[in-house]
Amino acid sequence: MKVAVLGLGEAGSIIAGDLARGGDEVHGYDPAAVPIIDGVHRHEGPQAAVTGCSLVLAVTHASHAQTLLDEIVKSLTDGVVYADLSTGSPGMKETLDRIVAKQGGLFVDVALMSPVPGRGLAAPALASGRGAVQFADLINARGGKVEVIGERSGEAAARKLLRSVVMKGLAALLMESTEAATRYGLAEWFWNHLIEQLGSIDRALMDRLLQATQTHAGRRRQEMEAARDLLVELGVPAIMTSATIEHLRRLTDDGHAGSAQQPESNPALEFGTPTTS
Repeated sequence: MKVAVLGLGEAGSIIAGDLARGGDEVHGYDPAAVPIIDGVHRHEGPQAAVTGCSLVLAVTHASHAQTLLDEIVKSLTDGVVYADLSTGSPGMKETLDRIVAKQGGLFVDVALMSPVPGRGLAAPALASGRGAVQFADLINARGGKVEVIGERSGEAAARKLLRSVVMKGLAALLMESTEAATRYGLAEWFWNHLIEQLGSIDRALMDRLLQATQTHAGRRRQEMEAARDLLVELGVPAIMTSATIEHLRRLTDDGHAGSAQQPESNPALEFGTPTTS
């Protein structure tokens, strides 16, 4: 298979290398001075890299995704499978899909669900769009772990971004709270306590957190205001803590507190269940 990898940074270079070692004819492009990859034909421009390729993998930042596609779209082969691996919005993915379709290609919205280093092509991924099945067949035949979740571009991106709200937000909360604990002299206790608490997360605890936060929003807001004051005294920017206070204020001001339904009755709270409007 003749394949192009556009973007030879950390993830792209590993994916390109895996494809080349598997026997594919791999062409690559990156505007930066990235290291040479064995078996990958490096090109000075993206148009030359994609010419004649049946599969194109765009491994770029979301902010560059459309600019790159606009630059190369006229060079794409009819029937090409064009996979965008950036973490962009569903709306952006749909826009890319329309551009590829006008050129006679099949677009794939790909969401990498784990880091590529250490896994390479075997990194778990979600795929949606008109070319998702073809993409999954090609990559899975080469050791990949791609799950097709739908024919609509943006479905894969939506799932990853919804998870990102939690995972990236959690990382920010951990950094903010751990810095405060360290300044207070409780770093070791706090870290062990967090591991114990987070390690016990299950469906029952998640349900309890969701319902109790709405039921007791007023009291919890006061608690978080005290926590913010502590962080301010310690000289720690209380960005995430302040955001939590604003969230709790919205619950009380909008009259949501005390009116929570059991999560089981709300399918929007089921993880893995997408909602559409």
